[in-house]
Amino acid sequence: MNYRQLGSTELQVSELSFGTWAIGGAWGKTNDQEALKGLERAMEAGVNFFDTADVYGDGHSEELLAKATKGKEDQIHIATKFCRAGDIFDRSNYSEEAVRTYCENSLKRLQRERIDLYQIHCPPFEILKEGKVFEVLDQLQKEGKIRYYGVSVETIEEGLFCLENPNVRALQVIFNLLRQKPLDELLPKAKEKGVGILARVPLASGLLTGKFNQHSQFAEDDHRHFNREGEAFNVGETFGGLEFTKGVELSDEVRWIAEGRGTMTQAALRWILDQEAISTVIPGFKTVAQIEDNLQAVTVPSFTKEELDTLRRFYDKEVHAHIRGVY
Repeated sequence: MNYRQLGSTELQVSELSFGTWAIGGAWGKTNDQEALKGLERAMEAGVNFFDTADVYGDGHSEELLAKATKGKEDQIHIATKFCRAGDIFDRSNYSEEAVRTYCENSLKRLQRERIDLYQIHCPPFEILKEGKVFEVLDQLQKEGKIRYYGVSVETIEEGLFCLENPNVRALQVIFNLLRQKPLDELLPKAKEKGVGILARVPLASGLLTGKFNQHSQFAEDDHRHFNREGEAFNVGETFGGLEFTKGVELSDEVRWIAEGRGTMTQAALRWILDQEAISTVIPGFKTVAQIEDNLQAVTVPSFTKEELDTLRRFYDKEVHAHIRGVY
């Protein structure tokens, strides 16, 4: 495993880490024992960073991480998120009382005394612009409840705004082969500012695994079913903002990336790792087999400049116009 500095912090995080939304819920049927085996396998391979949130299974993924990392709290870094358990448009949801309660509840579930990276979970831009929530996080940091804080954003504009706050130490952004816009301005600016980048939705909710076809169906409790058109939350969080059938068509056109790189999954993750501004990429998982597949991304060959140029032209000409929502 290779490690990268998380922005200008002293944290050295595994370049391939894992998100835990899927093992918490909203991705179809889950199995806790399989999830715990997967977490253990990841740590055995050198993964030392996991991303979660208080709403993933109503805190269940935090509880799973507590079990998996018990006794390893100093070696394994955890990032969690807050605000979406309440009304994200209500300003009182970001008051010191509310955020402190969110933080304390996460600490209890994680069985930790401090959160390594505490992230505002895709709040409305107006809340960020008002800035009061950052003051609350500054206070929690002074008290030692959190080590660093960051923001999970939906849009480039939100990300660029957050980069102007010197205490924001990390941004979590949607970034993958089918969602390349952050390359233009956000990633270079983050690198310049010393802000870490966590790449989420790296496989476009599974599109870039190559395992779906136009007729693939998802369970009713899988967000790829109930948020397919963006009814439940931001449309960009599901399939990276692409309409599913179009996403399948586009992913089929880049199957060539797997040549000499194992699987399409490994190649898609490798492409993200080849971008120097990325601190870590955080694919999700539900099984040990998925952990194993993803782990191989750190060993497969990087993309050549010619391949990178080809993929960028493909994005600009074939993909960009089909992404839905504000991004």
